Amino acid sequence: MKIAKRNNPLRRLAGRLSLAFENRSASANLPPAEAFARWARAALQPDVARAQVSLLVVDADEGRALNHDYRGKDYPTNVLSFALNEGEPVPGLPLFGDLVFCAPVVEEEARTQGKTLEAHYAHLTVHGLLHLQGFDHEGDDEAEVMEKLESVILAKLGYANPYAEELV
Repeated sequence: MKIAKRNNPLRRLAGRLSLAFENRSASANLPPAEAFARWARAALQPDVARAQVSLLVVDADEGRALNHDYRGKDYPTNVLSFALNEGEPVPGLPLFGDLVFCAPVVEEEARTQGKTLEAHYAHLTVHGLLHLQGFDHEGDDEAEVMEKLESVILAKLGYANPYAEELV
């Protein structure tokens, strides 16, 4: 019995991720921080030994300013990923990065896509964590790999394939 407790896989997974969570939005509809942590842990790839990630939820004005300053786009977007070294590992250091969610955009997308807010935040958390680990969707081949991985992770978490409508 003591061996099982000492080698608990959930404890090992929890130890791989240090997560900071801050809500600067007016939204009262956010899933709990523990849910974000569960989704983030699920998205960590096996080669990531440790990760330190900050999650920030903002309103539209701050989301728009960040998207403008860092991507040159003058509108708020659902999630922004900021990775130290653009997702390339730094030997001896954990994966470092920040995810910024824009609550009004996420809420509107969930509504228009007919998804629960929880499922949409789960998807965007997985999506953002994969970006922090170097995954991208600029080209069709990259997008296919990333979307398939997102779908597998989300299925393991109990959520529907977020790209199912696109497959029809």
